[in-house]
Amino acid sequence: MSRIGKVERTTKESSILVQLDLDGTGQVEIATGVPFYDHMLTAFGVHGSLDLKVEATGDLHIDAHHTVEDTAIVLGQALRQALGDKSGIRRFGDAWIPMDETLAHAAIDVSGRPYCVHVGEPEQFNTFTIGNNYPFVLTRHVFDSLSFHAQIALHVRVIHGRDPHHIAEAEYKAVARALRAATEPDPRAGGIPSTKGVL
Repeated sequence: MSRIGKVERTTKESSILVQLDLDGTGQVEIATGVPFYDHMLTAFGVHGSLDLKVEATGDLHIDAHHTVEDTAIVLGQALRQALGDKSGIRRFGDAWIPMDETLAHAAIDVSGRPYCVHVGEPEQFNTFTIGNNYPFVLTRHVFDSLSFHAQIALHVRVIHGRDPHHIAEAEYKAVARALRAATEPDPRAGGIPSTKGVL
């Protein structure tokens, strides 16, 4: 059974297409107009072993906020679609990612109950922009939007770090690896991994 999600969303602020395959091999095609975000979504697809295609255009003449956040919304919707009834998956996953001086941790429950806890980013970087148009604070918006629209519980922690690039990249990779673990088939699972019988 294929686990593929494809969602398109167009507003006055952005036009987004996301297609993903949960059982892919990390083949990615990313074009958002925000180079650092492209870099992060590429890492997300590769480390999540997702075949991931993202095409996004938005009002970058204002700033990157709408394009980045709206892409995360559609990514979450495509993920939810690909998960189907979630039968036979592990459900829970977590990952620790060191990146030089940075250490990030992510934990996921594919629960059907959206919740995001995001802590530990150094506050001195709240006004920092990575590259020419990716405000560091957008990373939290990405994970908030992803968790809500994918209907997953997501906890992301930055344990330590001093380079904004490394911090953001370790977070994206940690979430990708945790998602990969949570959504992969569990050969010992029979049906939906919940005492409720539904996720």
